[in-house]
Amino acid sequence: MAGRIYATPEQLAAWTGAPAPDGAERLLARASEDIDSALLTAVYRVDDDGDPVDERVRAALADATCAQVEYQLAAGDDGTGAGGQWDSVSIGGVSLSGRSGRRAGASGVDLAPRADRVLRRAGLEPGYVFPW
Repeated sequence: MAGRIYATPEQLAAWTGAPAPDGAERLLARASEDIDSALLTAVYRVDDDGDPVDERVRAALADATCAQVEYQLAAGDDGTGAGGQWDSVSIGGVSLSGRSGRRAGASGVDLAPRADRVLRRAGLEPGYVFPW
């Protein structure tokens, strides 16, 4: 699971306007991993625990995480990435059929469009690589 989880079930409920689903903590942890992957080259100040110092950055990470969960739920995904990968799946006798057209972005993550916009507005994406 994610090293840090950027949003709470209460924040998710506020974001979606509906009660947090069962397993919200697990969904938020997986979505936080997605946000971390999308921000591999982001530069922002953190405290000794690795948490963002700027309240605006903390809020953006929470909002992006909630947007990622919302997107995954709408796509029928449970945070594993498997939900939207096949147009038909059977378990008994294992039968997978036709891959969907969804593709991961440059970070290797199928990032929710709303999460991407939140991160861009906060100046966190795209990140920059600084030579040493």
